[in-house]
Amino acid sequence: MSAGGGARAIIAALLANLGIALTKLLAFLLTASSSMLAEAIHSVADAANQVLLLVGGKRAERGATEKHPFGYGRERYIYAFVVSVVVFSFGELFALYEGVEKILHPHPITEWRWVPVVVLVVAIGLETFSFRTAIQEANQLRAGASWIGYIRRARAPELPVVLLEDFAALVGLVLAVLGVGLTLLTGDGRWDGIGTLAIGALLVAVAVVLAVETKSLLIGESATSDQVARIEAAITGADGVCRLIHMRTLHLGPDELLVAAKIGVPDQDPASRVVATIDAVEARIRAAVPIARVIYLEPDIDRGA
Repeated sequence: MSAGGGARAIIAALLANLGIALTKLLAFLLTASSSMLAEAIHSVADAANQVLLLVGGKRAERGATEKHPFGYGRERYIYAFVVSVVVFSFGELFALYEGVEKILHPHPITEWRWVPVVVLVVAIGLETFSFRTAIQEANQLRAGASWIGYIRRARAPELPVVLLEDFAALVGLVLAVLGVGLTLLTGDGRWDGIGTLAIGALLVAVAVVLAVETKSLLIGESATSDQVARIEAAITGADGVCRLIHMRTLHLGPDELLVAAKIGVPDQDPASRVVATIDAVEARIRAAVPIARVIYLEPDIDRGA
C-alpha cells in the first residue's frame, strides 16, 4: 500500500482497537454496563474495518489482466465502502438497540463500580495514540487544506476512514464516560442507556459520511483541480500543440490516473511530427503529475492555427 494509503495509521488503529476491545469487554463482564458493551462492539467493528482496509490495499496491488485491463486499484474504494456498511451494521444498530433496552429496563452498576471509568480512561489514551498517528500521516498529504476539505477531496480512502473512525471513537468514549459516570453518581441506569444511544447516533453520522464519500470514489472521480491545471499546462506548453480542445481525467485507483485529451496540431505538420508531439506531451504530463499512468491523446487539426 502506498504512503497515501496510510498503512502505518491503519496498523496503529488496529492494534489500539484490539487492546481497547478486550478491556471494554472485560469491563462489561464485570459491570453489565450497556455503554461498555456498545463500546466493545464498536471497537471490534473498528478492528475488523482496519483489517478490511489492509486487505483492500493488498488486493489493489495486483497487476492488470485481460479481463481487468486497468488493474485493480479501485478495489481499495470497494473495501472502504464495505467499512462504512460494517460501521452501520455492527456499530450503530447494536448501540441503538442496547440504548433503548437499557432505558426501558434500567439497572444501576452495583459491582466493580469504577472499573468502567478506569477502562474508558485507558481506552481514551490508546485511541488518542491511534488518532495522533492518523493526523501525522494525513498532515503529510493535506497540504494546508482544512480537515473537511481533505476528507472531501482525498482520493486515497484509507486515511479519511481511519481519521473519522478514530474521531468517532474518541467522542464515543467521552459519551460513554458521561453515561457511566452519571449512572454511578445517581444510581439511575437510564443514563447508561442515554450514553449508549448517543454513541449510536454518532456512529450513524460517521457511517453516512463514509458511505457518501466512498460512493463518490466508486462512481469515479476526476483529478484534483491542481492536478488538472498542471496537466493542462503540460499540454498547452508543448511545442507543436496549438491548443487543448478538451480533456477528461479519471482515477483508476488512488495512485493511478487516466488522462484522455484531444489536442489541436497545425494542419501542415507531417505525421512524424505529430507522433513526436504526442510522445513529448505524454512525457510532460507524466513529469507534471506522476500518477498519470494511462494517457490517451487524440490529435486533431486546428483549423484556426
